[in-house]
Amino acid sequence: MKKEDLRIVYMGTPDFAVEALRQLVEGGYNVVGVITMPDKPSGRGHKIQYSPVKQYALEHNLPLLQPERLKDEAFVQALRDWKADLQIVVAFRMLPEVVWNMPRLGTFNLHASLLPQYRGAAPINWAVINGDIETGITTFFLKHEIDTGEVIQQVRVPIADTDNVEVVHDKLMMLGGRLVVETVDAILNGIVKPIPQEEMAVIGELRPAPKIFKETCRIDWNQPVKKVYDFIRGLSPYPASWTELVDSKGEVIIVKVFESEKVYETHELIPGTIATDGKKYIRVAVPDGFISILSLQLPGKKHLKTDELLRGFNLTEEFRMN
Repeated sequence: MKKEDLRIVYMGTPDFAVEALRQLVEGGYNVVGVITMPDKPSGRGHKIQYSPVKQYALEHNLPLLQPERLKDEAFVQALRDWKADLQIVVAFRMLPEVVWNMPRLGTFNLHASLLPQYRGAAPINWAVINGDIETGITTFFLKHEIDTGEVIQQVRVPIADTDNVEVVHDKLMMLGGRLVVETVDAILNGIVKPIPQEEMAVIGELRPAPKIFKETCRIDWNQPVKKVYDFIRGLSPYPASWTELVDSKGEVIIVKVFESEKVYETHELIPGTIATDGKKYIRVAVPDGFISILSLQLPGKKHLKTDELLRGFNLTEEFRMN
């Protein structure tokens, strides 16, 4: 079968999912339909905002479905009517068996980790938060349990000590687009030899990648320098780590932290104590040194470099971070 004859249905929602769809469309593959999340109101004005995948599909006149419920009979029938040979899932949602088991060549997923490590919703964030020096992308066939299907292909990617989650996300997004196309070609040519995840070598314990909530993002200044540094970059620029800035009167301001540097230095300060000249630098004490904050954001203000913020905010060493 030629790639022009292979009927593909593509499922995805965020920016991460657009690149693979783009490479399939521009590569001449036969994408017969796209499925994405329903439109939701967003921002202060609660305006309806299309997902990045929907925007791409509309711009390229691709048939589109946005089901509220994936078991809905009308949706399932509409999906059957597309007569897909293969379904591809990138950053979408958990599929019921009636959906993933429909096409004759199966359904495969692109996951942003080296499975079986980091099964879950936020694999890129957790790899950086945990200080990993390597991550990757995996294509695998779907089955009942989430992120547990047989692995088709993997690509390994180094994580630099200065990379934040945005940098790693963008690397994996570009490589993921290529890996999806390579996986389709391998399936089309009948050369796939999927490997059960339980047979794959794993160094150390398996680590989960659960969804990240606001409370997940709170900085713990009782952690060592490296842990706090990795935590900040693993959440930057989104959803962003945060802390409480407390003044001498006990008033609290929530501060988002985007960039930092490690400072290893012996001291006897209580974790969370601020050291600043009020002009150029802010350092926060942790047990084995300091975290030098390079950029941050106060409520209702712009994301600023530390020296820019200090020019308009009177920060003294009477403040502390909680």
